[in-house]
Amino acid sequence: MANDNVIIRFSDVSFGYQEHRPLLDEVSFSVREGNRIALMGQNGAGKSTIFKLITGEIQPTDGRVLMTSNGTSVALGRQVMPDEAKELTVREYFQTAFNEEKYDLDKHIKEVFEVVNLSQPLDKKVGKFSGGQQARLLLAHALIQKPDILLLDEPTNNLDQQGIDHLMTFLMLYEKTVIVISHDADFLNAFTDGVLYLDAFTKKIEQYTGNYSDVVEQIKVRIERENQLNARMLLQIKEKRAQSEVFAHKGGKMRGVAKRMREAASEAEENIVEVREEDRAIRPFKIPTQEFEITFKGAIIDFNSVVVVKNHEAVERDINIIVNRKTHVLVTGPNGIGKSTLLEKLSKGDSDSAEIHPDVRIGYYKQDFGNLNYEQVAYDALEEVMEDKDEHLLRSSAAGFLLDGKVLASKIRALSEGQKGLLSFCRLVLMRPGLLILDEPTNHINFRHLPIISEALHNYEGAMVLVSHIPSFVEQIRIDETIDLGRI
Repeated sequence: MANDNVIIRFSDVSFGYQEHRPLLDEVSFSVREGNRIALMGQNGAGKSTIFKLITGEIQPTDGRVLMTSNGTSVALGRQVMPDEAKELTVREYFQTAFNEEKYDLDKHIKEVFEVVNLSQPLDKKVGKFSGGQQARLLLAHALIQKPDILLLDEPTNNLDQQGIDHLMTFLMLYEKTVIVISHDADFLNAFTDGVLYLDAFTKKIEQYTGNYSDVVEQIKVRIERENQLNARMLLQIKEKRAQSEVFAHKGGKMRGVAKRMREAASEAEENIVEVREEDRAIRPFKIPTQEFEITFKGAIIDFNSVVVVKNHEAVERDINIIVNRKTHVLVTGPNGIGKSTLLEKLSKGDSDSAEIHPDVRIGYYKQDFGNLNYEQVAYDALEEVMEDKDEHLLRSSAAGFLLDGKVLASKIRALSEGQKGLLSFCRLVLMRPGLLILDEPTNHINFRHLPIISEALHNYEGAMVLVSHIPSFVEQIRIDETIDLGRI
C-alpha cells in the first residue's frame, strides 16, 4: 500500500538530446512510496527518458530529480535484451544485477524464475532464448534485485497470457514502488492506482489518480469541458473585435471604447485554456499485395513438418498444411516452443520443413526489429524496399504512420521502439509483399493504432503467417488455419 512518504520528486526538470528541441519542459511531479504508477504518452514522447533520469543514466538539462530517501535502490526491466548480454550464460547475466558476487545466486535465480514462470538451464546462453523467454529474463533481472523502485518498460511484450498472469499477480503483491510503461490497457487496469501522462506537445507531465480507464475518462471529460469553454471565449473575442471596429469608425470618444474592447479581446485570448492535443492514431492503411502472373496456381508455402521444443529438446513433427495466396495462418503455443524460430526460417526462405515459392516477395515484421539496420537513416530503410522509387509516395505513406521529416532523417537507432514498429509497417506497405510474416506485431505499438493495424491485416489479400499473444487483436483478423505448436 502507498503511504505519505514521497520517494521520487521531479522539480522543474527539462531535458533534450538536441539543443532547442526539449523532450521535457519544466516537468514537476512526485511519487509516493508503494504507489503503482502507469507512465503513459505517445510513442517518442520521452517516457523512456523519464526512466533514464530516475536511474541516473542521464542528467537533466535543468531542474532536479530527487530520491527523498538515502540509499533508495532502483531497478529497470528493459524492453530489449542488450547485445552484450546475449553472449552471457543465464548465471553470468544475473550476476550483473549485483555489484558483489552472489554465492547463493542459483537459489535467487530459481526463486525469481518461479515468479516469471520460466524454467531453463542456468548455463544456457541468453542469446539462445526465444523473444518471449528473453522478455522474462529481462523482467527477472529487475525483480531479483528487490528494488525500492521497480521500473518496467513494456513488460508484457512477448509474454504469453500465462506469463502476463504471473507478472500481474506478482505486481499486485509487491509492496514497494512500481512505475510501468505499457500500452496494454487490461494489464494497467489490473494494478495501477495512478497515471503520469507525458504530453508530447506541451512536454509536461499531467498526474492523475485512478487506473487507466479512470484516467482516460477524466481526460475525455476535461478536454470536452475545455473545448466548450474555449468555444464560448472565441465567440466573445470575435464579437468584441467586430464591435471595436464599429466603434473605431465612429470617431471621438468611441475610439477609446474601441481600444478598450480590443484590449479585452486580447486579454481573453491570453486566457484561453490550453487544450492538450490528443494522441493521434495512424491513418487507415492497406498493405498492397504482390502481383503474380495470371497463370500462377502454386502454393506460397507447403508445410510438411515443424520443429517444436519439448523439455529443452528440438523435436520434428509431421504436418500437412498448404498456404495459398489468400490464406492467413496463426501460429500458437507457449513461449520457447519455437514460434519465432519457425518464422525466422520462413522469412529467410531456408526452412527444411516448408517449401516456399521462389518468386514470392516476403515482408517480415520481426519482434525485436533485428532485421532493421540501426545505423541506416529511416528514409533509406523505406526507400530500399520500393520497386519503383517515389519520394512523394514514400513521404505520404510515412506521414500516415506519424513518421515526419525529422523521424525520416534520423538513424533507426535513435527512434523509440514504437516508432520502429510503425516504420516496419510502413516498409510492408511500400514493399507490396506476397507473403507477410508477422512475429508479435503489437509489441511497442500504441493501443490507439491496434484496431487500424488489425483491420489492415484482416483485409490483406496475400498469404500471411502470424504470431501474436494478444487474443483481442487476433480476434479481429481473418484466420484460415492454425498451427498450435503446443498440441503437435
